[in-house]
Amino acid sequence: MQNLLDLDAAALTAWFAEQGEKPFRAKQVLRWMHRSGVADFDAMTDIAKSLREKLRTRAVVLPPTVVSDKLSDDGTRKFLIDVGNGNAVETVFIPEDDRGTLCISTQAGCALDCAFCSTGKQGFNRNLTVAEIIGQLWQANQALGAVHGDERVISNVVMMGMGEPLANFDNTVAALRLMLDDHAYGLSRRRVTVSTSGLVPVMDRLRDECPVALAVSLHAPNDALRDQLVPINQKYPLKLLMAACQRYLEKAPRDFITFEYTMMDGINDSEAQARELLALVRHVPCKFNLIPFNPFPGSPFRRSSAERVRRFGEILIQAGIVTTTRKTRGDDIDAACGQLAGQVQDKTRRTAGRVIPLQEIRT
Repeated sequence: MQNLLDLDAAALTAWFAEQGEKPFRAKQVLRWMHRSGVADFDAMTDIAKSLREKLRTRAVVLPPTVVSDKLSDDGTRKFLIDVGNGNAVETVFIPEDDRGTLCISTQAGCALDCAFCSTGKQGFNRNLTVAEIIGQLWQANQALGAVHGDERVISNVVMMGMGEPLANFDNTVAALRLMLDDHAYGLSRRRVTVSTSGLVPVMDRLRDECPVALAVSLHAPNDALRDQLVPINQKYPLKLLMAACQRYLEKAPRDFITFEYTMMDGINDSEAQARELLALVRHVPCKFNLIPFNPFPGSPFRRSSAERVRRFGEILIQAGIVTTTRKTRGDDIDAACGQLAGQVQDKTRRTAGRVIPLQEIRT
């Protein structure tokens, strides 16, 4: 049985052709599944009865199951999504006055093992399928009541949940195409953001195949520190990463890269490091999103003080760089940035959860 949620518009059209059906049937089913959130073929009332019967025997619309749904005091909502074999991922909806943002996961766990991220400490099991990625948006729309019409509660999607999106490139891009498709979710490229730790060659592929807004998890102003905090930097150091950012902007829907920078006390939050950042990004049109570190069990790091974050940001702003400080949302339900852990059966078999001594990171 083919799960139709695994297919973007092109793949769905090809599948319908294999069934002897015309291309417009794919668009009809695409609208029912994604715009109206319908999983029952019998409810797709403008489709011929004979086709509905055929679909019932050959296909399903099967989103992943929501295991739990937690609501924070600040309105943030965290969904735990079952992806089978003991694995579950987390999806977070963040309501704001002018937007509703859904933070989506792309992998069960993460193999990149960034020192300050709870997800990375869970290990890595596997890439999510297209149905499991887009199914998070499908299920969130159901939970938020944004189905059966053009009502839109989710205006923005960020691939900033569990996993490295560009390490699951094909499935991530297929899900992105569904988000952008006017027959599916119809989101603007400017309102869909992929976050990467810096997989340089795959950044170039994304630019060429499906450019959306790009956020880069930077977190350090030099290679020595970033090698410790974000180990992928040892393969793609900052010089290569900054050049990739410049290339990405040639086709990006926004005219800047967003650099995410987690503020950790005594690690990367000094005024000297802020000035070092200015030199690093001087040729890259960008904005900075400063993220106060969100603690999780076993982490050796502490959150920078509000004053250190303020002063750090002030140095960037005075140099003409748009800089915001992310409000901590959902930390009472472990839904804040860096806290998503889900439930992962680790297949990486690496040394589990090595804690790097702070003195080693500082040097």
